[in-house]
Amino acid sequence: MHGSSRHSPPRPAAKGSTPSAAGPADVQQLIRLLEPVVRAMGMDLENVRITATGRRRLLRVVVDADRGVSLDDITLISRALSAELDANGAMGETPYTLEVSSPGVDRPLTEPRHWRRAAGRLVRAPLAARSAARTDKTRRPATIEGRVLAASDHAVLLEVAGEQHEYGYGELGPGKILLEFGHAVPGADGGKTDGH
Repeated sequence: MHGSSRHSPPRPAAKGSTPSAAGPADVQQLIRLLEPVVRAMGMDLENVRITATGRRRLLRVVVDADRGVSLDDITLISRALSAELDANGAMGETPYTLEVSSPGVDRPLTEPRHWRRAAGRLVRAPLAARSAARTDKTRRPATIEGRVLAASDHAVLLEVAGEQHEYGYGELGPGKILLEFGHAVPGADGGKTDGH
């Protein structure tokens, strides 16, 4: 899901200046500014990216929450972020477009909260080097595929081939949610199936 809004009416640029994408320092400053607003609304700030699009800049903000993110949530957080950005002049004089979205299923599972939010989903993840080294002895594959049963701050519990296995996050590389059509995901979208 995503929403967009345009901000800052076009203003003449100073002589010799051209709009450009913000550098890493600008992104870190925006994260420090926007994260408290996102957290106050019960969400996590997942990503902030700025790119130049002609004479405007595009500010992409990705948010997520344990309960998921609805279109109404996107609208509310877009308004709150826009107000914060405008009040602080954080985007400067160059006109910009704010785009707020939630992560798609192609987002890699890299944080405990990502794994927790994937509960009930079928996932695939590479085993880290030290776990992969055990492959020859235990006959486990270098990549693991299973259903997320639970996730804590330290480990994820997967059902693999009908058996439960716990993996510490240090044992797994970035996970990927696998799309399943016709499979109901418990607690997601009121029990709707993937792909709808």
